Amino acid sequence: MNDYLKNGLFLAAGVAIGALGAVALGKGKFSIRPAMADLLSHGMDLKEKTATVLERAKENLDDLMAEAKHAKESREGKSVAEGETA
Repeated sequence: MNDYLKNGLFLAAGVAIGALGAVALGKGKFSIRPAMADLLSHGMDLKEKTATVLERAKENLDDLMAEAKHAKESREGKSVAEGETA
């Protein structure tokens, strides 16, 4: 199963679940407000965890870029110094 088909199936399932939820809310036969509040709170927790991981990854990439810049400047400095002594 290729990725396009799999992603398409996930999209179709999400649309179907959303449509069923909209119908259930429209009929108003049962209250899903507590379940929705719980689901949203879990979503907010996931968002915070994801933001933490992404911030840590950004810091690591910034450190790596600084090290690479320093290594490049060191190489360029050696090249200039070698050219002057020649």
